Amino acid sequence: MLLEEQDRLMKNCFKYILIQKESFLSRINPRFIVLLWGDKSCINSQAMKDIPLYGYKDVTELGRESRKTLFLSGQQGQQDVFETISPDDVATLIYTSGTSGTPKGVMLTHRNLLHQINNLWDIVPAEPGDRFLSMLPPWHAYERACEYFIFTYGIQQVYTTVKYLKEDLQRYQPQYIISVPLVYETLYSSIHRQISSSSAARKIIALSLIKISLLYMEAKKIYEGTVLSNNPVAPSFIVYMVKWLWARFVAAILWPLHNLAKILVYKKIHSAIGISKAGISGGGSLPMHVDKFFEAIGIKVQNGYGLTETSPVVAARRPFCNVLGTVGHPVKLTEIKVFDIETGEALPDGSKGIVKIKGPQVMKGYYKNPSATNEALGQDGWFNTGDIGWIVPHHAIGPSRKCGGMLVLEGRAKDTIVLSTGENVEPAEIEEAAGRSNLINQIVVIGQDQRRLGAIIVPNNDEVLAEAKRKSILDEDGELAKDKVMNMLYDELRTWTANCSFRVGPIMIVDEPFTIDNGLMTPTMKIRRDKVTEKYQREMEALFK
Repeated sequence: MLLEEQDRLMKNCFKYILIQKESFLSRINPRFIVLLWGDKSCINSQAMKDIPLYGYKDVTELGRESRKTLFLSGQQGQQDVFETISPDDVATLIYTSGTSGTPKGVMLTHRNLLHQINNLWDIVPAEPGDRFLSMLPPWHAYERACEYFIFTYGIQQVYTTVKYLKEDLQRYQPQYIISVPLVYETLYSSIHRQISSSSAARKIIALSLIKISLLYMEAKKIYEGTVLSNNPVAPSFIVYMVKWLWARFVAAILWPLHNLAKILVYKKIHSAIGISKAGISGGGSLPMHVDKFFEAIGIKVQNGYGLTETSPVVAARRPFCNVLGTVGHPVKLTEIKVFDIETGEALPDGSKGIVKIKGPQVMKGYYKNPSATNEALGQDGWFNTGDIGWIVPHHAIGPSRKCGGMLVLEGRAKDTIVLSTGENVEPAEIEEAAGRSNLINQIVVIGQDQRRLGAIIVPNNDEVLAEAKRKSILDEDGELAKDKVMNMLYDELRTWTANCSFRVGPIMIVDEPFTIDNGLMTPTMKIRRDKVTEKYQREMEALFK
């Protein structure tokens, strides 16, 4: 199944190269091209006729010939001089996904990548023989770092795709899964669909036990000291002791029911998913409701943070201190600071601003782009991530005493919508809340006229139809009118975003999902907000009017 998928990807890759050949090849001026798989006969483009093309077998044969030549020269007493490689030489060139602009070539050195290999074990204490399941593109920085780490520590790697994920989880029963948040959202939805399709009695029991487990975990966080807080002032000892005792009391009452849920419900989920140690999430924002759900059912999901420019891992939650809502502490030898967006001054813990990073994993610069390099790194060497976040204050006592120094992210600075009232809106908060609805497949919040917020929604058609049947609002021919779909989705959006800081005004429904193939998602399955907004700009302008 994987070979068929590889062939499909290869054909698509060739197709893309041939379509883009004139502009792409003229820009990079390649000396040669290497095919990792597939046949060279697949490419018969006129634009490539003067460029040497090597298949994987050709490369291995060249290696054998080179080794043979070296061996013979040694026997004949010849001395060969080889150019040495320093830690600060460029090891690879990886282009950014371009979610917030034109893709840039990131120059990563051997030192950058070795930092990841030497320090990721603190996050993933894997043992030789453990099995990792991965479905990320092999050229992505996240996957590259994982592969280098995996092979260095003698760990088995299994590759899969979205199509075969469920099947391969059951078949290979991995200790770890390396993936992006969308995969955990998919697993979450799949589990809930399975519960919803069961008998009424089983459904009520399962959902009730999950709610009890969620309450149990909330109480447990209070006395364990893993409750998030951006308040720099620690609570008084007496106030905390009252909360601590109450949390202990609540947890003691709920503990038997939580253990019953493990036997009746969670055991079956574990056997189906097969992640025995942890799921590692990175490359995007992990929704809080998904995070809480997996914690409640006993599947550890460790969320991390990084960028292509940082090789990529900067911070991650540790197995022994997996605090939800954060991306954990910085990895070794890494400094993280938060700076004021306007003044550029460093902010104290608990204050929200632009996240900047300094460490041995920070890139050498952007390839042939000194202006972008200077803008990103600055004179002081702090890399500007463009992300908005805050660092949890350190407290000696209290419900957040174990969270000090952890990083919390709240969105991208470039995604921030500034309303005409001067208020800043982080669309990620609204999108995450709306994404919990079964009727909403994808959503992008926009601020078209700077006075109100709007949204572009891709509905989950099967769920919308099922909901319409339950409400008996289908037309006589069994179809659902577009205005009724609009009303259903607007009501759903209003319900799920009721606790958000801002409300969404007009909405637009589109039938075509945002995918990698149509260019509206990155290879790590993040929605390309700029491309979506650009594509539907005229329709949204008309809708706002």
